Amino acid sequence: MAIYIITGATGLIGGALVDYLKKDENNKLILPVRNILKAEDRFGQSDQIIYMEHDFSSNNPLNFSGNIDYIVHAACPTASRFMVEHPVETIDTIINGTRAMLQTAQQSHVKRMVYLSSMEVYGKFDGESDSIDESAQGYVNPLNARSSYPMAKRMAEAICYNYAKEYAVPVVVARLAQTFGPGVDITHDMRVFAQFARCAREHQDIVLKTDGRSRRMYLHIFDAVKAIMLLLTKGLEGEAYNVANKNTYSSIKDMAEFVKEQFCPSIQVTVLKDEDNCYPPETNLPLSTSKIEELGWKPQYGLLEMFASIIG
Repeated sequence: MAIYIITGATGLIGGALVDYLKKDENNKLILPVRNILKAEDRFGQSDQIIYMEHDFSSNNPLNFSGNIDYIVHAACPTASRFMVEHPVETIDTIINGTRAMLQTAQQSHVKRMVYLSSMEVYGKFDGESDSIDESAQGYVNPLNARSSYPMAKRMAEAICYNYAKEYAVPVVVARLAQTFGPGVDITHDMRVFAQFARCAREHQDIVLKTDGRSRRMYLHIFDAVKAIMLLLTKGLEGEAYNVANKNTYSSIKDMAEFVKEQFCPSIQVTVLKDEDNCYPPETNLPLSTSKIEELGWKPQYGLLEMFASIIG
């Protein structure tokens, strides 16, 4: 039997990971969540799952003293609007939550912990680059509320690294590209990909709030789960790994045109710039995925499958 702690279980990635692990009846899952009723509604009640109420924005340690084999720390704000309107809470959740889980990993002598970071730690890169590996670092403006997320993610990675070096905590960092697929609620999700999917489903024009020049990669939720499971067994302690599908590299505007052409050719893609938008700054992030591919991981799903799974 393997015992896992999965944080952020009611979120997209955490939820998909719980669904995957539940398939093996030998796995036992401990889920620290803010709202137990919401989690029970999502996963039900069974002997396989233990729910714990915990607020990761607090300074409180996780009150669990039993045996643990693996930890995946996925709890984190994901809405840009929240990051702009609640930057302090964003920082607190990322920093305090990461420290709490590292302390739990240290005390429980886990076999491995995976911390889910983000491609946003790379910040802003001007111009084009052939490939951005895990050693690269772009610019992030610390005097900007939206930067609360990437700045805190950078610090959380630093905390992970130093827990690995000073306390021998076997933690691995996964820098995920923007991830979506089955489980996304496009009715309420305000991230760009969800807005595009919603427009296609409702036969409404896609209106970009920026020039749409930022270029980045994306990741199917199923590919993300497989990468996390691989890093739990083969990832090197204290190391970071880019996790992305290099075949999805595109600009925001090109992705909007792709959704239009593939799912609703009758709509139009227009630009109506909003200078007060809460999106990350324009950047180009052709991430190198060679490091995780050397461990045996390859993505299986592209943008077509990603959007098909949420548009229906």
